[in-house]
Amino acid sequence: MNDYKNNRNQSSELTDIQIARLAYIGASIAALGDGLSAVAAGLALRALEKSNNQSAPYQNQSKDVDDLQKQIDYIINELKQVKKTMR
Repeated sequence: MNDYKNNRNQSSELTDIQIARLAYIGASIAALGDGLSAVAAGLALRALEKSNNQSAPYQNQSKDVDDLQKQIDYIINELKQVKKTMR
């Protein structure tokens, strides 16, 4: 009877760990998604401000695209690190 209780407790602990792990993954992905949304909103705001001023040279737009690419690369690397920690 004690073996059954021990196995049940161990199974419950493993389930709790798996649930906590999934919660961590979900929170990490949500945080990265929120960061990406903030970056997109900032870029949209910058584009609107430039279109109102009508003085946005091509070089600045290219820099904005480069900045966005760096931020996306950073978020992808963060996701990869989260994935590695889950293994």
